[in-house]
Amino acid sequence: MATADADLAKLLAASERAVFHGPPGAAVADLERAVAVAQGQGRRAEVAASAWLLGVALSACGRYGGALRVLVPLLEAGESGDPEAAPPEVRLFSSLAAATAASVHRGLGRHDHAAELDARGLAMTEGPDEAAFDCLIGLAADAVGAGRTDDANTRFAQASAVAEQHGGDWWRQRVRLEWTRAEIALLHERPADALTAAAAAVAGAERARAPRHVAKGLLFQGVSELQCGLDDAPATLRRAATLAENLGALPLVWQARALLGALLAQVSEEGVRSLAAARSAVLAIAGDLPADLRDEWLERPNVNALLSG
Repeated sequence: MATADADLAKLLAASERAVFHGPPGAAVADLERAVAVAQGQGRRAEVAASAWLLGVALSACGRYGGALRVLVPLLEAGESGDPEAAPPEVRLFSSLAAATAASVHRGLGRHDHAAELDARGLAMTEGPDEAAFDCLIGLAADAVGAGRTDDANTRFAQASAVAEQHGGDWWRQRVRLEWTRAEIALLHERPADALTAAAAAVAGAERARAPRHVAKGLLFQGVSELQCGLDDAPATLRRAATLAENLGALPLVWQARALLGALLAQVSEEGVRSLAAARSAVLAIAGDLPADLRDEWLERPNVNALLSG
């Protein structure tokens, strides 16, 4: 059993590194195996941890339908109210699953659904832990997406307070704080403040050697530079798009390529190619969604405009 435990721990550690520090798609097969191994050993906490990481990996790749199929049962298990079925270590990952499922719905532009999931996850948390942070910062992002300025500020302050109780090893949370700080600044029409926050997010992600987080920070930086009227925006968006493509992170690919294409389509062939890449990414995301979400996704104004252009 000791050997089996060590093998499972090694598999989980390697998978977590791939999810956060490499191409997330590279972790999917190992995480599916980790779920199966943990289930076979009756290791509920490891099943929950593996399932959450699998959901993160699938979501990061834009395989949103697959991510929800993994995350929603984990969320519901934590809400069962049965301490035997969902001990504290399982409830932690159930809360994280709720936050990750919420991020999927945010990625689809479904901010109200995301807020509902983040609230469900927050209700399961038992202190100022990683799950509480993820749900609170998610609620702040949900409020930004819905244009609820006061709510965004309140939730951001609450998430910041949780992060302040933890040390520097919380690199992911601190990067997410800067992403959301940038979003809120853009909502308040303060692009210079957004640019400062986005640059801090990029720097933090680079220190952590987390390329997907670098790419998302660059996306925010490019948008902020664009809003500031800076000539650096195309180069920053190009870097975000290229890095996201190398990682297979389709949700970032489509956004960065769509923005770059809109900037350059009238002046260079690169813009035309970027728009084509954005369309391909959007359709790949659609291909993994259940029918109802697929139809809603493809009918979203920004997506429809991209596909019709």
